[in-house]
Amino acid sequence: MGVTRQKHAKKIMRFYRHNFQFREPFQVLLDGTFCQAALRNKIQIREQLPGYLGGAAQLCTTRCVIKELESLGKALYGAKLIAQRFQVRNCSHHKDPVSGSTCLLSMIENDNLHHFFIATQDQDLSNKVKKKPGVPLLFIIQNTMVLDKPSPKSLAFVQKLQTNQLVPEYQKQSIVELKEKEGLVKQEGEKRRKRKRAGGPNPLSCLKKKKKKTQEGQEPSAEKKKRRKRKRNR
Repeated sequence: MGVTRQKHAKKIMRFYRHNFQFREPFQVLLDGTFCQAALRNKIQIREQLPGYLGGAAQLCTTRCVIKELESLGKALYGAKLIAQRFQVRNCSHHKDPVSGSTCLLSMIENDNLHHFFIATQDQDLSNKVKKKPGVPLLFIIQNTMVLDKPSPKSLAFVQKLQTNQLVPEYQKQSIVELKEKEGLVKQEGEKRRKRKRAGGPNPLSCLKKKKKKTQEGQEPSAEKKKRRKRKRNR
């Protein structure tokens, strides 16, 4: 089962590496429920997770998660100690802390630009994470960590990218900026103007040519008539 689980994880990681540009070290945001489940099942997150993901990992959390664990008292004291060992990422709730799930959701807004993994046992949080494309989800089941398969949202997002129907906002902005730096925007405008100016042959010039032809055609016939008259007179 261990080999099968590892192959499953490698396949999923290839998906996120290729389609969403995930790179090492992988940043994993953990909430209190995941820390509590790891403590209960005697899982060494720091030692086991990099091997499972196939690369270096940075374990991190937020102040809101730690504050939430502190408010829950002795029942989650061990989970709080585990969370405090991880790096604390800055969130936007400095003055007014929110629940751990709300905080983690705010960290993956705007297309998950920082490429966070979410590690949680909270089913409600998991369902909300699955509605956002490009966010890997980790949970613990049967004493083992499991990387969830890509959500339908992630699969649909990748399919649209492959058919050139959708471009992420951050890529659109970077494309526009590059065009402006290289002056491609002006060049495109100039090309369009040139295309408008270009046209077919001038109809007036064609008419003039036709007139010349008729005049040239009339001249020899007139000369022939004069010659005939001269011969008759003789």
